[in-house]
Amino acid sequence: MNIKPFIENFEILADAPNGVEKLRKTILQLAVQGKLVPQDPDDEPASILLQRLKSERGRLTKEGFKKYTKSLPTGMDKENLWQLPNGWEWTRLTDIGLINPRNEVNDGKKVSFIPMAFIPAEFGKWVQSETRFWKEIKGGFTHFAEGDVAVAKITPCFQNGKSVVMRGLINGVGVGTTELHVFRPADKSLLLPEYVLLYVKSPDFLICGEAKMTGSAGQKRVPKDYFSLNPFPLPPFAEQKRIVAKVDHLMGLCDELEERKKKRSESQLKLNGALLDKMLSARDPKEFAQHWQRICDNFDLLYDRPETVQKLRQAILQLAVQGKLVPQNPNDEPASILLKKIQAEKQRLIKEGRIRNFKPSSSNKLQEQPYKLSNQWEWVRLEQISIKLGSGSTPRGGKAVYEKKGIPFIRSQNVWNDGLKLDNVALIPEHIHERMRETTVEPCDILLNITGASIGRSCIVPDNFLTGNVSQHVAIVRLVDNKIRHYIHLCLISPYLQSIIMAAQVGISREGLSMKRLKDFLIPLPPLSELERIVTKVDQLMALCDELETKLRKSLCESEKLIEAVVHHMLNTGPQQ
Repeated sequence: MNIKPFIENFEILADAPNGVEKLRKTILQLAVQGKLVPQDPDDEPASILLQRLKSERGRLTKEGFKKYTKSLPTGMDKENLWQLPNGWEWTRLTDIGLINPRNEVNDGKKVSFIPMAFIPAEFGKWVQSETRFWKEIKGGFTHFAEGDVAVAKITPCFQNGKSVVMRGLINGVGVGTTELHVFRPADKSLLLPEYVLLYVKSPDFLICGEAKMTGSAGQKRVPKDYFSLNPFPLPPFAEQKRIVAKVDHLMGLCDELEERKKKRSESQLKLNGALLDKMLSARDPKEFAQHWQRICDNFDLLYDRPETVQKLRQAILQLAVQGKLVPQNPNDEPASILLKKIQAEKQRLIKEGRIRNFKPSSSNKLQEQPYKLSNQWEWVRLEQISIKLGSGSTPRGGKAVYEKKGIPFIRSQNVWNDGLKLDNVALIPEHIHERMRETTVEPCDILLNITGASIGRSCIVPDNFLTGNVSQHVAIVRLVDNKIRHYIHLCLISPYLQSIIMAAQVGISREGLSMKRLKDFLIPLPPLSELERIVTKVDQLMALCDELETKLRKSLCESEKLIEAVVHHMLNTGPQQ
């Protein structure tokens, strides 16, 4: 197998989704399959190496390690194993070293103590340790010595690849967490511990080991027999050195590519944010046009991943509520007239007894404007244009009153910015619905999550919705004029109001958004004609963002398929020649 194309396309493969992580796994698997470096026919074959290792293991057993080993079944199941290169041999760790050996150390000696937190998951990381006296820790912990290979046996540490070669131990010995399996090569001049580490970090070893785990959920462990009896691919000693050196080199290259990718992503996000901020803070149409042109000129650079499109969505919403998304028309009826009509309609409803008359929670006179509006726009408080602002409640009995059939009881998990999701909606009986009449939801209402992790999410209740109730975590915003509901929804999910909503979650109490603060929200109200143009434009631009995200996801999917195809080819082609 020619590995040159794999190396030459390293950077391209790294740019795929999770590309660097997949490269690392592929490197480890190629290493233990004998496909990472060429074989040398002059190397002493592993068959001779294996005989010497077995002989040395036998000697060690006779000289004092016998009580730490037990007789194990002979033979090895080689079914479903890959074909080894010439000069390699299948064996088992138990045949070429000691499993979980113990140490004999003077009680007064200082040694290393290593908890699980110090065992690295990454290849090439050195283990850290604490200093302890041997007599304090010799019992009840796992023993190891310089050059031993330790593997975490408990979930999820095993699946995460926590394993290490013990190097730099104080006085050459140490103890640590009991959740380790330890392997000590019979002769480190014949078997490199670092090569064994490649094996225990390889994808095949971890995947097969996970399938063999025993125990209850959260406390599953890899059996000792899997660790000691699983087929181990043994290369010639000279090739072990070449493999370890090659892996070190390629993992270093992965580190560089990962860091470069991270910095590129951070720079891209900073540039994106800076350009959008300048556009949003433009003082006049000319300056706005200049900044927008810069974004257009760098569009492919700024928006090459699905997650970057979210910034663009936020900018669209902010431009919408700042009056910068569509041109103003001096012939439009100003927002002041729209506001008067809304207030007149509200008074009519009060007079007819259809809604309650309530005292404003605060003065409608503005002390300070959040930002300057166009001449035809008006700042209004949310309560000025609403006939209902209130949160829901939990039915007496809580979840115990939910039924398989009944009236929808809308909770925060049902409210999303792109709509009301009723797939998992709770249902309550009719009599409880009647008892909770004050929390009844109507078509065209705006719902807003006011507590918890989903605070700030908002949606419009569909026109064809029949009836329902909301929980105490959701507020109902019912407008005087439903024609403006889509625009008010845009305001609520815009960065301008989201920053105010999120501020309610800051602090120790994290009480959420109060109804008083909700009523006081300042809404930038445009003329009705412009409002309709804004909503139409936002819909168009959001649809384009959807298309862009779909296109980018498709591109990433194709990149992922490419790296998977390359990896599959590499792992299923013959060894290096």
